[in-house]
Amino acid sequence: MAKATIKEKVDTSVEEKLKALFELQLIDSKIDKLRIIRGELPLEVQDLEDVVAGLETRFENYSAESKDLEQQVIEKQNAIKDHKANIKKYEAQLGKVKNNREYDAITKEIEFQNLEIQLCEKRTKEYKAIIFAKEDFLSKAEEDLKDKKKDLKVKKSELDEIIEETQKEEEDLMIQSEKRGKEIEARLINAYRRIRSNSRNGLAVVPIERDACGGCFNKIPPQRQLDIKTHKKIIVCEHCGRVLVDPNIIPTEEA
Repeated sequence: MAKATIKEKVDTSVEEKLKALFELQLIDSKIDKLRIIRGELPLEVQDLEDVVAGLETRFENYSAESKDLEQQVIEKQNAIKDHKANIKKYEAQLGKVKNNREYDAITKEIEFQNLEIQLCEKRTKEYKAIIFAKEDFLSKAEEDLKDKKKDLKVKKSELDEIIEETQKEEEDLMIQSEKRGKEIEARLINAYRRIRSNSRNGLAVVPIERDACGGCFNKIPPQRQLDIKTHKKIIVCEHCGRVLVDPNIIPTEEA
């Protein structure tokens, strides 16, 4: 359980410290709201960029593989022509053989050339089947790539529009936050940042709302509320550890 109070030096104004912390929280909360407006768009844009890059790489690889296979088909077809030419040459030699030995040798060469033709034809069919499958994939991938690029363009446009609307305001708030943070002693600012980082909604300093903690909404005892309203102690919620402040510590026009 968090300690209820943090001891302060007598010669420093606790009220000013509380006011500075609350002002910093209000500034940082405005920054958080601007970032919430952007929502998941930056991640969506990044995911789409990754998808598009991946599709483009696969498209290029498949295109290169298809071209390589097409070249191999041409080479096999040329090889078939060469083997057929060899067969004609050997068949012409058959009429000039002088003995059975020469006849058998030429016949074996013709058989070998025919086997080579069959192998080339088999490889050609295999390559053409793979090319056909790749062309089918490329056709679908090209359509998918176009759709993803359209989606990416729309998301980027949305993100750019939101950033354009909020960037200047966020930059100004960031400057204010940094400036205000430097005015707060290191021990307190470190505690503030630690509580804020551990909080789901980024709240480290919260006002009392309807007799309850403005962060976790647990009821605060009346005596503790009176202590908070005096602005003489830095008091944290016993349930969530957030710094509790009187909502009136900053005038309405400032808040």
